[in-house]
Amino acid sequence: MSAVPQTPADAPSTGEPAAAPATRARSSARSLALALLAGAAGAGLALLASGRIWATGSAELAQGALPRSVTGADVTGVPGALAVVGLAALVAVFAVRRVGRIAVAALLTLSGAGIAVAAVLGNSDTSALREKAATAVGLTDAGVHHVTHTGWPWVAAAGGGLLLLAGLLALVYGRHWPAMSGRYERTPGGARGPRRAPAPPDLDRPEEIWKSLDRGEDPTR
Repeated sequence: MSAVPQTPADAPSTGEPAAAPATRARSSARSLALALLAGAAGAGLALLASGRIWATGSAELAQGALPRSVTGADVTGVPGALAVVGLAALVAVFAVRRVGRIAVAALLTLSGAGIAVAAVLGNSDTSALREKAATAVGLTDAGVHHVTHTGWPWVAAAGGGLLLLAGLLALVYGRHWPAMSGRYERTPGGARGPRRAPAPPDLDRPEEIWKSLDRGEDPTR
């Protein structure tokens, strides 16, 4: 008796479809870890840079030059504020799903972009330094001389770039990331615990049967 030729449907599986979910899981885990690291590092750098000196100069007095300096918070409060917003958005990504996760990821992206733009613009801004010089001299039109800028604005810009990267990762891969579990919720007493199914009605007590009927349940099931 001749052997029946093996059809493509009877051919052994290569295992590729089964490997696809595992590949997606690894990609999701890598993107999640990278987003967490980039977001936390970016917010930390932006907050750190905001408290450091961004520019120095001197106000001219009759007695000589009076050195002045300004921090990032003096120049612009945008990087520090957006760093806090971005850090909160990074945590909130795991508390929401679907459309909410997309909205939070967009907020995270915009926070990073705003930090980077504000830091780059603040690198050449001398208005805060002139204001400090005017306060020291007592003249509103006092000038500031020998202005030098530090590298901290670029550190803040780098932090904004990392937050921007975290937001883009959340937008692209966020739908595959896990969310906070809803298995545990507050019980009437205030403690947290697993949700329990209601106890079946006691068929020997007529009032329990009527209560189950009022709830739309079948007491005979």
